[in-house]
Amino acid sequence: MIDIKVIRDNPDAVRKSQEVRGEDPTLVDKFLLADDARRSAIVEFEALRAEQNILSKAVGSAKGEDKAALLENAKELAQKVKAADSQRADAEILNKELLLQISNLIDPDAPVGGEADFKVLERIGTPRDFAAEGFQPRDHVELGKILKAIDTERGAKVSGARFYYLTGMGALLEFALVNYAISSATKAGFTPVIPPVLVKPPAMEGTGFLGQAAENVFHLEEDDFYLVGTSEVPLAAFHMDEILEEQSLPLRYAGYSTCFRREAGTYGKDTRGIIRVHQFDKVEMFSYCKVEDAPAEHQRLLQWEKDFLNAMEIPYQVIDVASGDLGSSAIRKFDCEAWIPTQNTYREVTSTSNCTEFQARRLNIRYKDSSGTKSVATLNGTLVAIPRMIVAILENHQNADGSVNVPMALRPFLGVDTLVPA
Repeated sequence: MIDIKVIRDNPDAVRKSQEVRGEDPTLVDKFLLADDARRSAIVEFEALRAEQNILSKAVGSAKGEDKAALLENAKELAQKVKAADSQRADAEILNKELLLQISNLIDPDAPVGGEADFKVLERIGTPRDFAAEGFQPRDHVELGKILKAIDTERGAKVSGARFYYLTGMGALLEFALVNYAISSATKAGFTPVIPPVLVKPPAMEGTGFLGQAAENVFHLEEDDFYLVGTSEVPLAAFHMDEILEEQSLPLRYAGYSTCFRREAGTYGKDTRGIIRVHQFDKVEMFSYCKVEDAPAEHQRLLQWEKDFLNAMEIPYQVIDVASGDLGSSAIRKFDCEAWIPTQNTYREVTSTSNCTEFQARRLNIRYKDSSGTKSVATLNGTLVAIPRMIVAILENHQNADGSVNVPMALRPFLGVDTLVPA
């Protein structure tokens, strides 16, 4: 959540941030009114409590009729204290509810606009000219069938639309990608983690996934568990309610997990193949650092994502995501989009977000230095989302006979140079 002082001292900036996100700026005014009411309720409650304490002492030393009168006054005052306490509690609940609805204060350097208003920062690599090579490229679904690597038909039969099986070389390709990702992350100083994928409400709410993103979250109502859509959630909550030592920062984790998403509101989009699915595996980078170090850490995460795509020998572009397409926690986000030949366009395969103190305030994660305790900044970045990376590899490295060349970086993990039709 945003620092309350920022909203009090600079409400116009918060209103502007809400506006460029396409969210409700009047939440700021509603919060300020609720904040005033909360502070007034606290003052009233504390004043009555102080009066009650004084009266209690007077009752103890009083006698006879004086004591009886004081006891009667004490009963009336106790009712007032109870009512004031209830009013204070209600005011604090409303105050928190409104605060949780306000998104993070956007980075002024982020492009303003909707999904299509991103800014291309750079393009790396040149897409292949398949026509010059003399053949029409197959899409990943056809290649997956030829290689017996992807089975969407049986996935739909067993689980429904947007599910799939990875079989044979498809499954081995996932293991190779995961092993390469974890190996690379470990060399870069990340601690590998296999986190739980079922989390309690405070973890999901603390990372900001029960606001605008709630429609895409699977909830197990009977047990009140949430299935995570990214290991960002359990990695962010890993240090919930902890005070970290200054010298331990930055703390970097690489989490491997299965991810679950409803993909609500996307029906009719990417229904063919494994680009947009309900379940997939991913390696996610997560970093805790000082707030002042967050912009530089954001660039590091982006570079590690670029290094991974460079190793996969895939053409891609880096975009600065526009304000209206950011999650509530992020102040800025960079996406890496791989070239998909059969779609003749770039598609997102990784992203990295700077969430500053927003998640840490919700999750109560701080660090201690010589001046006291402060909230940490949290950042996340996808190192590899398996299905989309498989799509990019199959389509970019295919041959006319349906075989697929394996990127050099994956060959030691996969054990072959080429995936050949089964």
